Formats: sequence, structure tokens, C-alpha cells
Amino acid sequence: MSGIVKTGPLPRYYQLKELLREKVRSGEWMPGTAIPSERELCEQYGISRMTARQSITELVREGLLYREQGRGTFVAQPRIAQQLLRLTGFSEDMQARHQRPGAKVLTAEMWSVDPRTADRLNVKPSHPVFRVRRLRLADAQPLALETAVVSFAGCERLLDEDLAHSSLYQLLETKYKLPLLAAEQEVEAGLTQEDEAELLGLGPGDPVLRTRRVTYSERGRPVEYATAVYRGDKYTFYTRIVRDGVAL
Repeated sequence: MSGIVKTGPLPRYYQLKELLREKVRSGEWMPGTAIPSERELCEQYGISRMTARQSITELVREGLLYREQGRGTFVAQPRIAQQLLRLTGFSEDMQARHQRPGAKVLTAEMWSVDPRTADRLNVKPSHPVFRVRRLRLADAQPLALETAVVSFAGCERLLDEDLAHSSLYQLLETKYKLPLLAAEQEVEAGLTQEDEAELLGLGPGDPVLRTRRVTYSERGRPVEYATAVYRGDKYTFYTRIVRDGVAL
């Protein structure tokens, strides 16, 4: 598609959206590139301002573009995809994608567990557990807000660990001899709350992915209950599924 067909069956906003998508897909517009303004697109393709705005808005919602107040609209970095077939931690996911993992520790404390979390970890309510809330970074950019609650004998020793620069999973497995063997994870779409938006560099009500994970050690013992909020414009989860009886 080289231009806008004004008499064809496809809406003009859709044609423009696909034209812009192809410029990104082909590499003509690289991540971080500023795209033409709505006015420039109107002049170039002979369309209305409303048509240009609708096309851009949909690509922003898809995560292909992003807006910066007062600066314009830019090509976004490709989304990070996390597979749901293997148990991995955030640091492992980033390293596998050749990105630098990082974290900013917001709180780290011993906590009297609430009833809901106690049920997930199979402990009694008010049982003391370690809780850490971190802003997770990829190449120094905010990607997720994560709260991990960890329960094992001696978990208070985690208070002395440098969790801004260390992988929690690696510490649990190597230093504390807790093999992490399996997990149950839930993923759902959601909208940011005000405090989350500020930390993640989003606006209130922007789309996010919310996860809940229980991680198990030997003999099916739950060790960690983690909740996280991922930027919906930068992260995606994927899995591979087959029908019953199909052998691949």
C-alpha cells in the first residue's frame, strides 16, 4: 500500500494505520524515531486531522507508538515477550533478551501475612514473612511493579540482601538452597492506579497486565507469592497450546 485509496472499501484511518505500521515493520522508522505530526500526515495523504488522530491513537494503544507530552509521537521499542512454558524470574527473562535487568527497591520488610496471602503460602495468618516491593527495570526503563512475599525458615535474612542488584530467584536457589521447581500463574488485563502509573511512567487508567504467581519448592511447598503490574505497551505473555490427542 503506497497511498490512501479514497474510494476503496477500507476506511481511510485503517489504510493510514497500516501504512504507518509498515514503516515500522520494514525498519524505515526505527525505535525512538519521531513520526510526522498529524498536520504533516494530513498534508501528505490528503486526509482529515480526525483520521490521522484515530490511526495514531490505535497504534499507541497497540504499543507500536508512544506519545510524549509536548514532544510528539515516537516509535516504541518492541514489546518484551515472556513465555509461559518455563519457570523463570524477571532477571532471567531480560538477560535472555539481551537487556540489562535492574530494580529499585521501594520497600523491604518482615510482614505479618494477611489471610489471602497466608492461604497462598499455606501458612497461618499473621505468620511473619519477608515482603519486598520493587520497580523492575529493563535497560534502566521501568517495566513492572512487583511485590514478592517469601516464606521459609530464616527468611528474615533476606533483609540483608541487595535486591536492587541481585536476582531473588538466584539467591533462593544458590544461597538459601531452595530449588524452585514449579509455579502457578494467573494473568489478567487491567488499568493502572494512580500510584502505579507514576512509578511506571504511565497515565492513570493506562492498560497494564497483572499477574499473580505462587512458586513451589520441593514436595510442593509454596515459597513465594508474587504479584506484579506490567506495562501493557511494553510486555506480552505467550504460550503454545495444542488440541487434545495431537502429538507434535
